[in-house]
Amino acid sequence: MVEHTLKDSVLPALDSPIAKRRRAWREFKDRSAKYGVAAGGMMVIFAIVLIFFYLLTVVMPLFNGAEMDVESEYEMAANNSRYLTLNEYNDVALTLNMQGQARFFDANDGHLLLEPTLPITADVEITSFSSGSPSTGVFAYGFADGRALLFKQDYKISYPNDKRMITPLIDYPLDKELLVVDADGAALELLTVQSSEEQTTLAAVTADKRLVISSLVREQDFMDEDLYTIEATSSSIELATIAQSTHLKMDIDQRELYLVDSNGMIAYYDITDIAAPRLIQHIKAVPSGTDITSIEFLTGGISILVGRSDGQVDQWFPVRDADNNYTLHNVRSFHDQHAAIVAIAPEYSRKGFVALDQDGVMGIYHTTAERTLLIEPLVDTANAVMALSPRANGLLAVTSAGQAKLLSLDNEHPEVSWHSLWEEVWYESRDKPEHIWQSSSASNDFEPKFSLTPLTFGTIKAAFYAMAVAVPLGILGAIYTAYFMSARMRKVVKPTIEIMEALPTVILGFLAGLWLAPIVEGNLPGVFSILVMLPVMTILTAYLWSRIPSRLRDRIPDGWEAAILVPVVIMVGVVSMLMSPTLELWLFGGNMPQWLNDIGIDFDQRNSLVVGLVMGFAVIPTIFSITEDAIFGVPKHLTIGSLALGATPWQTLTRVVLLTASPGIFSAVMIGLGRAVGETMIVLMATGNTPIMDFNIFEGFRALSANIAVEMPEAEVASSHYRVLFLAALVLFMVTFLFNTVAEVIRQRLRNKYSSL
Repeated sequence: MVEHTLKDSVLPALDSPIAKRRRAWREFKDRSAKYGVAAGGMMVIFAIVLIFFYLLTVVMPLFNGAEMDVESEYEMAANNSRYLTLNEYNDVALTLNMQGQARFFDANDGHLLLEPTLPITADVEITSFSSGSPSTGVFAYGFADGRALLFKQDYKISYPNDKRMITPLIDYPLDKELLVVDADGAALELLTVQSSEEQTTLAAVTADKRLVISSLVREQDFMDEDLYTIEATSSSIELATIAQSTHLKMDIDQRELYLVDSNGMIAYYDITDIAAPRLIQHIKAVPSGTDITSIEFLTGGISILVGRSDGQVDQWFPVRDADNNYTLHNVRSFHDQHAAIVAIAPEYSRKGFVALDQDGVMGIYHTTAERTLLIEPLVDTANAVMALSPRANGLLAVTSAGQAKLLSLDNEHPEVSWHSLWEEVWYESRDKPEHIWQSSSASNDFEPKFSLTPLTFGTIKAAFYAMAVAVPLGILGAIYTAYFMSARMRKVVKPTIEIMEALPTVILGFLAGLWLAPIVEGNLPGVFSILVMLPVMTILTAYLWSRIPSRLRDRIPDGWEAAILVPVVIMVGVVSMLMSPTLELWLFGGNMPQWLNDIGIDFDQRNSLVVGLVMGFAVIPTIFSITEDAIFGVPKHLTIGSLALGATPWQTLTRVVLLTASPGIFSAVMIGLGRAVGETMIVLMATGNTPIMDFNIFEGFRALSANIAVEMPEAEVASSHYRVLFLAALVLFMVTFLFNTVAEVIRQRLRNKYSSL
C-alpha cells in the first residue's frame, strides 16, 4: 500500500491531465527542434548557394566575347585615305592620304574640323608614307629626292563653360624642315619612322635597292630649354635580295627593324648602333604560294603581327637561345578569317588587335589569351582604312569612296581565357611557354599574367606538407589517447591539445616567418636530425622498457607509459640542435643551405618545410579531436567482446576499434584538409609568397587564399584582375565543396559497411 501510494505521488497516470500536458510539451519541443534544425540546415545551404552565385556573377563577364554596335554611318568626300586615327573620346578623327592632305573631322558625323596645310611644296613628289607607334601619333612622308617630312598629331583639351572642347593640331618635333634620309637623293619607296623626345629614327628602302637608316638625337641645352642641337647618324645597306621589298617596320624603342619582301621573307635587323646595323636573321615567314599582305607591331614593340594572303595572322617575336642570341619564332597564329589581311590595328595598352581582310570582314583577337573575340563584316570593300581608339572602345572605318562607319566596342576582358588561366603561355621576352602569375606590370609594354596554375599548385603543396605532418601525429596521438592512455592523463592531454586550436593563425604565421624560419635555416641539420632520431629513440625506448624487470615496470600505472617519452623527446630535441653546427661542418662544409644550392636544390629561408611544421601544428588539434572522439565513442561491448574472445589489445584496436571509428577518422582527415587548403595567414607570412611551380620542400610558393588576401585590396573594382581574384575564390569554393561531397559519400559507405560490428 505504501509502495502504491509512493508511485502515485511521483508518476501521474498516463491519462491524467498532467501527463498529457507533459507529452504535449515534449512533442512540441521535439517538433520545434526538428523543424529548427531543418530550417537552420536549409538556411546554411541557401547561404552557400548565394555565395556560389555571387561569385559566379562576378566571374562570368571574364568569358564574354566582344560586342559592337554601330554608332553612326555617313559619307565623306572621297580622298583615298592612306591612314586613319581616332582619339580616345571617339569623337575626333584624322585622315592622311598620299597627296599630303590631312583632315581632322568629327567622327560622329564627318564634318570637317581642321584641314592643316603641311609644308610640302609642289616640286617634291611623295613616294612613301609611314606612321609611328599609335601611342606617339608620329607620321612621316617620304619624297623622291631622299628627304622626309616628320610631323605629329596632337590635341589640346579645354573646358570653356564646363564643357569639354578638343582642338586638333599638327606639331613638328624637329621643325618644319625636310629631313635628309638618303644622302644620295634616291627616292624613298618604303619608309618607317619612330620618334621620342630624345631620338628620331627613319629607315627607308630606296629606289636603287638600298636600306638607309638615319637617326637624329636631340640634345637639350642645360642652360636654356628652348635651345637644342641635333646629332645625326646614318648608314646604308645594299640589299642583296632580288625580290621586291613590300613592308618596312621599326619598333617603338628604335632598336629593331623588319624588312619584308615579296617572297615572304623577313629580314630582322638590330639597329641599336645606327652606324653599324646588323642582320640577325633572314627567315621564311609564310609557306610558298602565300604572301605577306600586312605587318604591324603589337603594343610594346616586341612582337610583330604578320597578316597573310590566306587570312591567317601570325605573331612573331624574338626568343633568346642558350647562347644568348635572339631569333624570331612564330609563337601563335589566328586563322578565323579567310581572305587576305589588308590592315591590322593593335590596341594601345593591351595585347589585342583588330584585323581587316579583303572581304571587309573584321576580326578582334587577343594574342596571349589566344582568343578570337569577334568576327563580323565591317565594310563592303577592301579599299578601306580603320582606326582603333586608345581605350579600345571605339572603331572607325573609312572606305576609299568616303563611306564611314563609327562603332562602339564592348571588350572588357579579352586577356582572360581557359588557355591563359590554366595552360602554359608563351609570353613575350620568354624563352618558352610557362605558367606565370604577375598581376601587374611596370608599363603597357608588358602585360599582366593571370595563370591560376601556380597558385593552385601552391595551395596543393601547402596542404600536402601540412597534412604530412598533421595526419600521422594527430591520428596516432588520438589512438593512443583514446585507447591506451589512463583516464586521468587523458583529462589533461585532450583539453591541452584542443585548446591549441584557439591560437590565432596570424600569431602562428608571425612566429613562423620571424622566429622559426631563421632557426630552421641556421640549424637545418639539427631539424632533420630530430625528424630522424625521434622515431629511432622512441622505438629504442620502447624496446628498453620491455627489457627491464617487470617489478620496475609495474610501478608505472597502466596508461602512464607515455610520460616516459617526454624526457626522451626533450633530450632528442636538445641534443640534435646542439649537434647541428658540428654536423653541418662535417657533412655540408659548414653551410647546408649553400650546399643545397650548389647541388642544384634552391633554398629559401621561408619555405615549405616551415609552412608544413607550423600549419601541421595548426591542423593537428582538428584531426586529433575528431579522431579521438570517434575512437573513444566506439561501444565498449565491442572492445570487451573482442578481448573476451582472446584477441590482444592491438588486434582489437586494428580489427575492431579502428574499423568502427573509420568514418569519424576519415571525416577528421577531410576537415583537416579543408582547413589546410583554406589557410591564409600562415601561408602568407611563412613563405616567400612567390608563385612558382616547384615541389621542392626548401622553396616557397603562393596559395590561392594568400593571393586573394594580398591583392584584393589593391585590385580595381570590376577589372580583369579583380574578377580573376574572384575566380580564384570560386575555385577554392568548388574544390572545398567537391572534397566535402566526396568525403561525405565515402563516410556514409564506411558507416554502412562497419555498422554491423
